[in-house]
Amino acid sequence: MPETRLCLVRHGETAWNIEKRLQGQIDVALNATGLRQAEAAGRWLAGSRIDALYSSDLQRAWQTAAAIGRALGLEPMVEPALRERRYGVFEGLTHDEAERADAAGHAALVARDPDYALGHGESLNMLYARVAKGIQRLAARHPGATVLAVTHGGVLDIVNRFVRGSPLDTPRDFLIPNAGINWVTCRAGRWSIVTWGETAHLAASVLDELPS
Repeated sequence: MPETRLCLVRHGETAWNIEKRLQGQIDVALNATGLRQAEAAGRWLAGSRIDALYSSDLQRAWQTAAAIGRALGLEPMVEPALRERRYGVFEGLTHDEAERADAAGHAALVARDPDYALGHGESLNMLYARVAKGIQRLAARHPGATVLAVTHGGVLDIVNRFVRGSPLDTPRDFLIPNAGINWVTCRAGRWSIVTWGETAHLAASVLDELPS
């Protein structure tokens, strides 16, 4: 069976990342640093063979995908399964604000209760079903190819757990940096992580070369 390679990139930095707000599906744009991170990711990946480029349609991911696409000569295609988790009543809040608004709900969020749906949002179980189906669909659509997908931290949390077979309710033991690059493979339905959280392209010396 042919091996399909997926390169998964988190969007660049936003002002709400700095403020540690739960962005969810609120459509926040990249800040100046995030735009430079997106350009740097594109430069880093320009020498790679990428056959197709997909992105969440949320602005911060789409801006990142557009910058990478310019470097690769590819137009991004929308993949709704790559959207960030819907954080319901907590969207737009910091963790402190969320705790003040709903202490019990915030405790369930922090504890990673897989069934807690965040008040009209998505539970981890719901998110897992969406994301797992989405990346399997991409792999099936492009057998033997290399696919790049730009997405969000919550989605990448699920991808890592899906590939490793890790429980949803355990603390995260891996990093998901803004504009970080992650490689996974799929062959005959078996998934593996090749590298995770690559950030060499985001070194200060590299970013300083890019227009601010």
